[in-house]
Amino acid sequence: MNSCLYECRVMHHRLEPKESHFRYRIFMFALDLDELDGLRVGGFSSNRWNLYSFRDRDHLTLPGMEHASLRENLSVWLSARGIQLPVGGRILLVTLPRVLGYIFNPVSFYFCSDATGAPLCAVVEVGNTFGELKPYLLTAPETDGSFQLLTPKHFYVSPFSALDLCFDFKLRVPAETLDIHIDDRNADRPVLLTALAGQRAPLTTARLAWLTLKYPLITLQVIALIHWHALLLWLRRLPWHRKGANTGLQRDIFRPHSSITPRTP
Repeated sequence: MNSCLYECRVMHHRLEPKESHFRYRIFMFALDLDELDGLRVGGFSSNRWNLYSFRDRDHLTLPGMEHASLRENLSVWLSARGIQLPVGGRILLVTLPRVLGYIFNPVSFYFCSDATGAPLCAVVEVGNTFGELKPYLLTAPETDGSFQLLTPKHFYVSPFSALDLCFDFKLRVPAETLDIHIDDRNADRPVLLTALAGQRAPLTTARLAWLTLKYPLITLQVIALIHWHALLLWLRRLPWHRKGANTGLQRDIFRPHSSITPRTP
């Protein structure tokens, strides 16, 4: 079974305009999209209610494909960008699940491989508290199987981050460890450093129960921590950016909020 869990440490280090640190621990699911129907783990379900649940519609969904699976949606989206998932290729999704029906996902990661298991591409699906999603495609894996991409953000993630920054993605294909870096850059200058480091654990009923005791209501914890950190930054009087400002720098977004003009991805 390729599906597993990762117990993770999350680090945010803001360098400017005022330095700040923010650290917390979570656990994430790593789901092989071809294994979802066959997973038998107490407390977890696919497209059904449970303590933890995965639902296709919570992720990338193309217009007219609202009832298709996530694998089908992602395959069509990649095909439109010149990438064909070969027969036997796999997609591993590292993500947060629904908890008691509630979902908030600041970021999910898709790792696509060919039939031999060799890395093919990766997709970073960034979400915000307005329910919007934006996927970023990383191609041309390095010899060690890692992916890198420096690209304009063009997405509203935080009121304390300008829209004209760039995302600097560095992702390693998950194995026994998870090693992911997403930095905000202003030209050649780093502004915000974010790291996600995790240790693999089996996706079993017993391990899921143990992590539930260590990190209860994990998705609710994440959204609470994000708002708590935002409050601390606001109290420090960091510059603040409105969602409705600079709508021209919010592009290629799925489920666009009413504050911006809808654009077809």
